[in-house]
Amino acid sequence: MPMPEKIILSIALPIPVDRLFDYLPPSTLNIEQLSPGMRVRVPFGKSSKIGILIEIKNSSESPLDKLKHAEEILDSSALLLENDLKLLHWAHRYYHHPIGDVFTSALPTALRKGKPSTLKITPHFQLSALGNDFDPQLFKNAHKQRALFELIAKQKKPLSQKEISSHFKLWQDSLKALLKKELIQSCNAPTQNTAPLQKQEPLLANTEQQIAIDHIIKNKSHFSVSLLDGVTGSGKTEVYLQSIQAILDNGKQVLVLLPEITLTPQLESRFNARFSTKIETFHSKHTETQRLHAWLNMQQSKSLILLGTRSALLTPCPNLGLIILDEEHDSSFKQQEGFRFSARDVAIVRAKMLDIPIILGSATPSLESLYNVQQNRYTRLTLLQRAGSATPPSLALLDIRNQYLQEGLSPTLIKMIKNTLAKNEQVLLFLNRRGFSPTLICHSCGWTAQCKRCDANLVVHYQQQKLRCHHCTSEQFLNKTCPDCQSDELKPLGLGTERVEYALNSLFPQKRVVRLDRDSTQRKGVLEDHLSAINAGHVDIILGTQMLAKGHHFPNVTLVALLDVDSGLFSIDFHAAEKLAQLIIQVAGRAGRENKKGHVVMQTRQPEHPLLNTLIQQGYSHFAQAALAERKEAQLPPYTYQALLRATAVHPQLALDFLSEVSLTISKQAFNTLLLGPVPAPMQKRAGQFRYQLLLQNEQRKSLHILLNAIVPVISKLKLARKVKWSLDVDPIDLY
Repeated sequence: MPMPEKIILSIALPIPVDRLFDYLPPSTLNIEQLSPGMRVRVPFGKSSKIGILIEIKNSSESPLDKLKHAEEILDSSALLLENDLKLLHWAHRYYHHPIGDVFTSALPTALRKGKPSTLKITPHFQLSALGNDFDPQLFKNAHKQRALFELIAKQKKPLSQKEISSHFKLWQDSLKALLKKELIQSCNAPTQNTAPLQKQEPLLANTEQQIAIDHIIKNKSHFSVSLLDGVTGSGKTEVYLQSIQAILDNGKQVLVLLPEITLTPQLESRFNARFSTKIETFHSKHTETQRLHAWLNMQQSKSLILLGTRSALLTPCPNLGLIILDEEHDSSFKQQEGFRFSARDVAIVRAKMLDIPIILGSATPSLESLYNVQQNRYTRLTLLQRAGSATPPSLALLDIRNQYLQEGLSPTLIKMIKNTLAKNEQVLLFLNRRGFSPTLICHSCGWTAQCKRCDANLVVHYQQQKLRCHHCTSEQFLNKTCPDCQSDELKPLGLGTERVEYALNSLFPQKRVVRLDRDSTQRKGVLEDHLSAINAGHVDIILGTQMLAKGHHFPNVTLVALLDVDSGLFSIDFHAAEKLAQLIIQVAGRAGRENKKGHVVMQTRQPEHPLLNTLIQQGYSHFAQAALAERKEAQLPPYTYQALLRATAVHPQLALDFLSEVSLTISKQAFNTLLLGPVPAPMQKRAGQFRYQLLLQNEQRKSLHILLNAIVPVISKLKLARKVKWSLDVDPIDLY
């Protein structure tokens, strides 16, 4: 029966306007076919857009004769279920971001484009009735066919093409031949086992690990937040694995979030070695189709485990039983563009709504999480000893004042590298700056290569003969002569990983050096190949940026050197000390992870600096307590709550005038909120836009959000709001 036209569809559309849009349903649709969480194609302006049905109602603020009909309902059932919609409504309210952007962020790109929400059936293969009675000896000279036949015969479940390809190269012709002979047959994928069996037995947990595992399993049926605070190499992953097994045994799903896609293959291999259930991965390096299939497999409960980065957080999991955030302190969990949400904070809210446990793991917990432990909101589970026979590495400062440096390498460090390599052990060098050199300068007149669109120098990329801006990605060919004085005395100033790599190849020509940074690992599979070579012992010196700092297990690395810790010691951002301390401890944790003693050295011109000495002498925990005391004294987060209004415009005065008007509006409504600014951003010009910001701070989270609820709609209606690009960042972690 056709639906009466008084039925109104409230649709969230992916546009930067914080409102829902009302439409009439397609005239031929039955009411039983509709439910919130479906995708709907609707006319919008001169084109059409794909939105999400949020509500079915009987009235609209707009006259019915002004409402347009929706064009098409794209799904036969809701993609986002009640719990998903509830979480997204909360995120919309908390982050004060346009509702359409928030809801569509829960969908993978393919679904946002309107592609079908159906899974492509992957063919699997098993023996046919004829194959079950066939003698493999009859293959005679068809060796590949026999090998493939025997592989399929040994399996207790049908095999996919992907599983076959992991055993054989060039298997397609043999598969076709076996199908033609009717010895095997194609079939659907095997149904998911609700109680997956382990492929491997769990490792024997030490006392600390067992206490953590027991606590998590004991609380598996209700909401709890466990901060797994374990030193690097203490076996946090084993705690995850045994906790996950308890959840899988109950037929529940598990969501595991990682800060970097570089960690996904390593952890995926650990999970695949342990569990026989299908494991999905979801991150930006996957194709649209791969992400769609992973999303749908979880949404339809066909898979039980999802490993992913921040973007995987909102994936629907109808039977979710556990959430894990590894490296919970990592700033990568905070979205810095568009919908600026914290994956850690939203994950905790999701766990609370579902009444399930969540584990936050880190060797260097965030100050926010440690504060929540103090407030008895989280339970702290500590792992103070390394797993197995591994011992903590020794940490030392290397004073490089008045030292002759060979491309950033001091004589003492070079000697330490030689001694380590002589013992057939590996060396890891850390420098958080890619490229050859951060500056190109003229030795004759002092000219420097600067980005025309940003307040930043162009970085020298020597191998590609390019000058590149790391902020707006503009690039140009490397100058041969100075554009000001035409001198050919152009010199690279400062160090990048590419420059240090040249020096290492010169100093150690017989040794293999591998550089791991965003430039050297762009091509698909390169990072995995490098990591395999490192673990196989085919690499002597590993050089890299921040991607080396987290999670990697290099058993033969015994010397870790941080080439330049001073660059992080002086910053106007109050988060800087915390980030530097975490980075130092994380990088140091790559040393001595098995039975060989590890050594960590930090090159510095500030050997008396209190932060460095506190870390070396008393450890991260003592530093964190001191840092929290400083934050409390200064009335900074987590003891207060912040929101940052940013504005960018082609003309700086426009951005300044806009925020000044906003500041005046706020000051009339909120006497208990501290306003700082408006001021230019530390990098005032970026990508051709001038940037200003206004910081709001309040001692009460509720008071801050009451204010934001009142002023955000007012800001949207200001005349200057149309002439600038503005954004609101709730709980900012980057004041740049």
